[in-house]
Amino acid sequence: MIDVKIEQSWKEQLALEFAKPYFEALTGFVRQEYATARIYPKGSRIFNAFEKTPFDKVKVVILGQDPYHEPGQAHGLCFSVNDGIALPPSLQNIYKELQDDLGIPPQPSGNLERWAEQGVLLLNATLTVRAHQAGSHQNKGWEEFTDAVIHRIAEKKEHVVFILWGSYAQKKGGFIDPWKHLIIKSAHPSPLSVYRGFFGSRPFSKTNNYLVQTGQTPVQW
Repeated sequence: MIDVKIEQSWKEQLALEFAKPYFEALTGFVRQEYATARIYPKGSRIFNAFEKTPFDKVKVVILGQDPYHEPGQAHGLCFSVNDGIALPPSLQNIYKELQDDLGIPPQPSGNLERWAEQGVLLLNATLTVRAHQAGSHQNKGWEEFTDAVIHRIAEKKEHVVFILWGSYAQKKGGFIDPWKHLIIKSAHPSPLSVYRGFFGSRPFSKTNNYLVQTGQTPVQW
């Protein structure tokens, strides 16, 4: 088995995945990429979402697709960027909806670690990407790994909120039991689709209402 540097509770939950041939092949591919090209996020941040949100703390999952692929943006949390980096368009729209939904004014920083530390797993389907090449690490094994992460959460936990923005996330989360968890679906917050049902979808208040109803602490968004 490959020794993966990942937060301990996740290491225990995903031990069987790390022993599978696809993960060994994925690890070899990723190491080669980091050795020969500029890859985001930096290697120490690949599993940042897991570090910030241990398995036992997960109460909300937001699914993204690819890490950001321009300098300084990606740090291992979907939709989030490092402090001091300009807000990407999708995150600007997320902040607009947050203000319309809960009256919270847009933050100057796009760093969403404050969400992750409250139990919001900010999970991309693919955890690495080549600089300036969107989707360049798709279909290399990451999707199988992140499917296993979602399966583990959906099977082992109860009353988790899954926020699925856009058709890709909705397809990836298609197996989640809606009787056991809350599934919130809408259009993606990207400028291409934001007016097709993202604005006005009120995911943040819906999430907190459900958390309160199920005896959990609401998220301070």
